[in-house]
Amino acid sequence: MKPEYLFDGKKYEKSSQCQSEWGNELIAGLNLRGNETILDLGCGSGLTTKELAARVAYGKVVGLDSSPSMLEAAKAHKTANMELLLLDINYIAFEDEFDVVFSNAALHWVLDHERLLKNIYRALKPNGFLRIQFAADGNCPNLIAVLKMVMELPEFVTGFKGFQWPWYMSNPDEYEKLLSGTEFRNYRVWGENKDRYFGDEQSMIGWIEQPGIVPFLAVLPDDLKRLFRDAVVERMIERTKQHDGTYFEIFRRLNVYAEK
Repeated sequence: MKPEYLFDGKKYEKSSQCQSEWGNELIAGLNLRGNETILDLGCGSGLTTKELAARVAYGKVVGLDSSPSMLEAAKAHKTANMELLLLDINYIAFEDEFDVVFSNAALHWVLDHERLLKNIYRALKPNGFLRIQFAADGNCPNLIAVLKMVMELPEFVTGFKGFQWPWYMSNPDEYEKLLSGTEFRNYRVWGENKDRYFGDEQSMIGWIEQPGIVPFLAVLPDDLKRLFRDAVVERMIERTKQHDGTYFEIFRRLNVYAEK
């Protein structure tokens, strides 16, 4: 059984500047009439969902997330043409309801993309389209290396026995092959480099804490959570600090467009 991930919507919002920037770039590239019904998968704290809603003044955006805390934060940004649903993306069961299915920086948390794509196809209206972006193969190698290193420390290794890696990160060729087995048409898949310098130590720490280490803390007993967090933060700060006082991480994104 998957452990519960205790995301903190308010903390995530403060540390998710890069996710917001990526979301705004995605929205800017959408060709919208203004009356579409849009499904936002993994809406998080709702900032990008609100931007989507502003582009469809005569339409509607349904923001979906499995975290009660994220949706509580999203309520602060809710507009008249926004609906927020507490639902795991794995269990969406809409049929011919949406003109657009959109997702920004969320779907690497979904492990079964064959099932996901079938569910998205079913949710779209005829001639509707999918536009998603999520973590690609090679994303965040510093954080991943540090996490794997700390997980092997004697005080933590038992806690991670049988641990399921929480992220799915594909490359464009693999994902295009996956799409070729679906009913989607006119699909395109491409990678993108979004490397980032965090301006100060606290910005890097905030991103590590929300959402980076959340699934790892979920399997540890309470008396080890803080120790694990501190061990990861200490090593990440040392590993990513630059001469100018910024902190660097590699970000690789996978972009997908497809039509029903």
